[in-house]
Amino acid sequence: MLAYASRTGTRRNLAALRRAGWRLLVSATGVHDTHGFDYALDNGAWTAHQRDEPFDVAAFRQVVAKLGSGADWIVVPDIVGGGLESLGFSRKWLDELEGVAPLLLAVQDGMLPEHVRELVGPRLGIFLGGSTDWKLQTMRAWGNLARLEGAYFHVGRVNSAKRIWQCQDAGADSFDGTSATRYAVTLPLLDGARRQESLLDPMTTCLMCGSDELRFDPSSAELDCTACGETYGQATHT
Repeated sequence: MLAYASRTGTRRNLAALRRAGWRLLVSATGVHDTHGFDYALDNGAWTAHQRDEPFDVAAFRQVVAKLGSGADWIVVPDIVGGGLESLGFSRKWLDELEGVAPLLLAVQDGMLPEHVRELVGPRLGIFLGGSTDWKLQTMRAWGNLARLEGAYFHVGRVNSAKRIWQCQDAGADSFDGTSATRYAVTLPLLDGARRQESLLDPMTTCLMCGSDELRFDPSSAELDCTACGETYGQATHT
C-alpha cells in the first residue's frame, strides 16, 4: 500500500520520508514543490474549509498546469461537507481534467456508493474523505465498490498505525496523512504498519461456490454472488 505525506519543507523530515519510500501529497493551497518525490495533487478544498475560505480555483488550476502531468493522481475539486452538492460540483470538473492525470473523486458524508457507481472505474478512482466516524463506518463499503469497478481507492487523513491497518483491511491502494510530515519520529511506526500484510484479504471469490461472479449491491453495501445467491456483509473477508 502506497503512503503519501503532506508536503513539507523540513529537510530532516523529507530525508526520512525519502528513505522510507513515501510519496508527497502536494496541495493547491501550499507550495507547489515536489522536492523530487513521486507525488499526487490535492485540490486544496480541505485547507480552504479549515481556514473558512472559498475554494481557490486559480491556485488549483495553477498547480494542475505546473505539476498535473507528472502526478500519480489528482483529487477532483469538491465541497467539504457538501454531500450530493459536492458530487455535482465535482462532476463539472471532469471534462476539464480528463487526460491530465488519473483522477480521484472525493466521497464524503451524505454520499452512498450507489450515487457514484456509474462514474467510478479505471479512469476515475475514489478518494475517501468525510468525517472520521463516517469514514470508518463506510470504508469497507467503498473498498468493495472500488474493487468490483476496478477503481483506485485512496483514504485521506490517516495518522495512526490502527488507521493504516483499517485501510489495508478495506483494500485501499494508498493513504495520506500529516503525522509523518510533522513528526519524523512517528515515521518508523507508521511505515512498519503500512508494510505489514493485512491478516484479512479482501474477498474476491464466493466462499460457498468459489465463483468470482460477485456483484456489489449499493443499497445494502453487500456483496452478492450471482452464481449461487450467497450474500456477504461489509465486513466479510476471506
